[in-house]
Amino acid sequence: MEAQYLELARRIGLEQSPRIPRLFAIIADPDEAGLMLSMPADVPALAEKFGRSGEETQRMIDLLFFKGLIFPSRKTDPPTWRMCAHLIQFHDASILWPDAPREFLDLWQEFSDTEMLALTRQAAEARSHPVMRVIPVGVSVEVGSQILAFDDVRMAIENADVIAVTKCTCKVAAQKCDTTLECCVQLNNAARYAITRGTGKELTKPEAMALMKQLEEEGLIHTVNNLKSMHQVICNCCRCCCQNFPGMIRYGINSVAPSRFLARIDPDLCTGCESCIERCFFEAIAMKDDTAEVVKPDKCVGCGLCQVVCPAEAICLDEVRSPDYIPDQWSH
Repeated sequence: MEAQYLELARRIGLEQSPRIPRLFAIIADPDEAGLMLSMPADVPALAEKFGRSGEETQRMIDLLFFKGLIFPSRKTDPPTWRMCAHLIQFHDASILWPDAPREFLDLWQEFSDTEMLALTRQAAEARSHPVMRVIPVGVSVEVGSQILAFDDVRMAIENADVIAVTKCTCKVAAQKCDTTLECCVQLNNAARYAITRGTGKELTKPEAMALMKQLEEEGLIHTVNNLKSMHQVICNCCRCCCQNFPGMIRYGINSVAPSRFLARIDPDLCTGCESCIERCFFEAIAMKDDTAEVVKPDKCVGCGLCQVVCPAEAICLDEVRSPDYIPDQWSH
């Protein structure tokens, strides 16, 4: 592998990966790789360094931007361009390039299947809190207490200046289920970026709310960055394709913080239909006698998907956790 692709991998902390340099090599030719390695820089500086015209350099910059490899800072005039800063940015931006070859997408999935688990575990061990957290359903049903602003899907959408939806990069690569592909809701600057690249479709607030309701009914879990804000993205995750949950489900890796809520099932109302059991990603619910019961409370992430499908309205969400709660079951 050429040294410049190894250097690109090093810059996102993954020079030891056998696949990340290959991913860069598939999507960027040597001239493009050289341009990226000379960043941060603006177009005039890059044109001068490589002896190209400003027009040719701008064309190369535009293509790298659409490939999801570089990002502009508008704080300078002309803009300063930087390459992707870390693995998630490289993954999420490059996979949405419309012309990405299947070879590239398949290699990303190979990376996910072989290397991502160890990286997820390392990240979980290195951080005091998970990067992502679950927020409860808030479109189809109401919880039994007041949801704080940073837990409220509706408030996040209502307060957004711009909203867009993109394809789920995990599903694009994995192709393991038939749930809605366009399910990553981008807010504000993230939405502007997706719209500018042509990888996102702008949504009105009513359209965004309708989409969130549809995704809840499909059984997708809302996850956001583990901050007291939702100003960038609301992911809607399945159990099979999405990066957030496989390690958590199979190995108990503390990769996603639960919401502050816990499902509670009223045995007097439960009809034993078992719809909630089918919905739960984490096997927190099981039949006990003739009714469903939350038998593993520390496995419940408080997403509320079980509540969405309960025909008897026997399930509610109780506020039982502080925002930074991490159950022992997910620790290692």
